Amino acid sequence: MKFSKFLILKIFFILISSLLLFNVSKASAAEDIKIIYSIFSRTINVNTLKTFAEEGYSTKKLKRILKATGSPDNEIRTVLNKNFEVPITIASKLIYSEIGNVFLTRLSSIIHTPLADDERTGMLALRASVIQGLYKGNGKINLISFFEEYPTKTVILDVNALSKVMNKVESISELLDFFTNSPLEKIKTN
Repeated sequence: MKFSKFLILKIFFILISSLLLFNVSKASAAEDIKIIYSIFSRTINVNTLKTFAEEGYSTKKLKRILKATGSPDNEIRTVLNKNFEVPITIASKLIYSEIGNVFLTRLSSIIHTPLADDERTGMLALRASVIQGLYKGNGKINLISFFEEYPTKTVILDVNALSKVMNKVESISELLDFFTNSPLEKIKTN
């Protein structure tokens, strides 16, 4: 399968959009990210991905996976290292909103634990990884810290579910603008 660079950016924006919607939970670090596409899967070690993001070094296995994206390594490194700043108090307030619950439900079908047999388990894991990542990053998070704080050994990234959601969303940038401007200003004043 040939991933486009837009798919990587879309995955990134969905993950970052979720930053605004989660609550704190004690979590242990994830070790692997298992990317599932149809009946095929590939596993990326989180530490290997972190080394690549920080230093540009990648293993043969990671090089094969990155090559499939069709994006230059420097673009992927930029996406992985991009920090987002979100106050934990705002993230906590948004988690209880109606839109937060809808967003978590949809996101938990894309990113979830290996044994998640219900939406609630996936939602709890997402909440934990985002808020724990924000806490350890002093209000800043990126994709690497998100995955490092995921509360299971393996994070499942379902590309089929992601594709279905992306077909329904016209513009990720509009979604991000909505989350970062509209509700945040109202919450900050309350």
